[in-house]
Amino acid sequence: MSSLEIYALIVCGLILLTQSSYLFIDARKNGFNQWIWGILGLIQAPVPLIFYLIIKRIRKKEEDELYDYRDY
Repeated sequence: MSSLEIYALIVCGLILLTQSSYLFIDARKNGFNQWIWGILGLIQAPVPLIFYLIIKRIRKKEEDELYDYRDY
């Protein structure tokens, strides 16, 4: 293995760990299953992050609509 390949592996590993940590912490704050999102974040990048952000936005929109109906 060349030194360039080793650096690429290190960078990829750091990206996956950072993504996984973000997903784990943010999922815990927002009431999602943090372990599933953390493990998914370790597998590949950036697809789990994109799916998480889409699901988070949909859930937030649904909660906002629910609270709007309670005001009446």
